[in-house]
Amino acid sequence: MRKLDIDVGYLRTTLLELLAIPSPSGLTDEIVHYTGGQLERLGVSYELTRRGTIRGTLRRTLPERRRTSPACAIVAHLDTLGAMVRAIKPTGRLALMAIGTWSARWAEGGRVTLFTDTGRYRGSVLPLKASGHVYNEEIDSQPVHWTQLELRVDQPIESADDVRALGIQVGDFVAFDANPEMLDNGYIVSRYLDNKAGVAALLAALKAVVESGVDVPMDCHPVFTLTEEVGSGARAVIEEDVSEVIGVDIGPVAAGQNSREWGVTVPLMDSAGPHDYHLTRRLLRMCEEHGIPNHRDVFPFYHSDAGAAVSAGADVRTALLCFGTDATHGYERTHIAALTHLAELLAIYLQCGPTLPEDRARVRDSVEHFSHQLDADQLAPVSGTTLPEVGELIDLPEAGARAEEAAEPAPLADDDASAHRGEPRAD
Repeated sequence: MRKLDIDVGYLRTTLLELLAIPSPSGLTDEIVHYTGGQLERLGVSYELTRRGTIRGTLRRTLPERRRTSPACAIVAHLDTLGAMVRAIKPTGRLALMAIGTWSARWAEGGRVTLFTDTGRYRGSVLPLKASGHVYNEEIDSQPVHWTQLELRVDQPIESADDVRALGIQVGDFVAFDANPEMLDNGYIVSRYLDNKAGVAALLAALKAVVESGVDVPMDCHPVFTLTEEVGSGARAVIEEDVSEVIGVDIGPVAAGQNSREWGVTVPLMDSAGPHDYHLTRRLLRMCEEHGIPNHRDVFPFYHSDAGAAVSAGADVRTALLCFGTDATHGYERTHIAALTHLAELLAIYLQCGPTLPEDRARVRDSVEHFSHQLDADQLAPVSGTTLPEVGELIDLPEAGARAEEAAEPAPLADDDASAHRGEPRAD
């Protein structure tokens, strides 16, 4: 496996195009069309669920007579935060309800497009007390809450009847302008980098792998979900052939967090609990071996597509790869270097095969070849209390052996070994 060159121009252009397409959860058809078109141009086949979740397939390139390797999935979400019309006020202003979990603080002052069943209108989201000339210091003491906001539509409106005459109704979608800026120093500032920046990085990684012609040792499914921001995401799209799932998403940069706006952030745990021990540490080793800057972190208030897959009952190893971003779910800022390094790591991962070759079997009837996380030295007694030697209870690897095993894949079965040598297999 080798580090591939990432087309940074493609990554930038793709991100801007994604940001130009409004896609709050529930209004995602158009961005599905765009993403499907990108996969077609890259030569990556895909299928759609009824609602439009995309499940691509990058086929393994090694010759084979039969499938013996599990598949992997790399998941990024296309949906963003947004709002919906909750009520039409007598004044003609519109009350809003948030789509996704985000603070009304970030909605104040936002320029938006309101989509009706047949058209669209422009407007601004304002606090109820929006004029200092009228309310003076009261504007500074108004609470921060969605009930303290209203949408002013840029039409001649003085009453609820005027609103209804325009075809505006309760339940209409409201998409906030992304307002992206790409600066010469590499910083990118915009709404909705979560997760359009992650999608752009994944597409750039696929482009690098396809165009380089490197071997892909197991089927990989790039998956693009539509409801991550409202909690479901990848709950119904991970097939049984998948043994490991990597979520690609935003990494919060703030006091108390270890994420940074450069390099790749590898969270070891989020709200769903710890990610898989072996997969996360394998990704960290890849970073070290290939010179990719990386940061370990844990996220206390965070949900992802990887966690959604496990909560839906998928028996998969999970990991999360993030681009560090300041002011998440607000006016977000990351750096092009973080997205480039993320794409580099994803492209390396696609060349590697399963984390543990024994994951070919969905169910095993013995612990004989099951993985270890700790070795004999780590489990040696550390107190005066007499305990049985753990090495007498189970067959433990020698100290340091786990690292050696992780560095070299386990031997393949005879038919797999012949495939790696390029030899034909006997039926």
